Amino acid sequence: MSSDPRLALESLTSALAEHLNAVAARRSDDDPRVDEAYDRIAEAFGNYEDALWDAYQESTPLDLFDEDPDAEDDDDDESGEDTQAP
Repeated sequence: MSSDPRLALESLTSALAEHLNAVAARRSDDDPRVDEAYDRIAEAFGNYEDALWDAYQESTPLDLFDEDPDAEDDDDDESGEDTQAP
């Protein structure tokens, strides 16, 4: 991890470009290169956030998703009624 926010930002933009290339060259729905590039984005973003905070006590307005994009933590069903037990 770089403590220089500019270097961390360069790593993040590089990881984003690698992800785009992996997605564009995807050979199947479960191409491991896409998953690896996804993980590199998450790591580079975390490093950037840390470096930004360390240098300027500032953060971005972005949040990382949980690893399982299908997992929902929504308490409401489609009808708008609360589906969790009290």
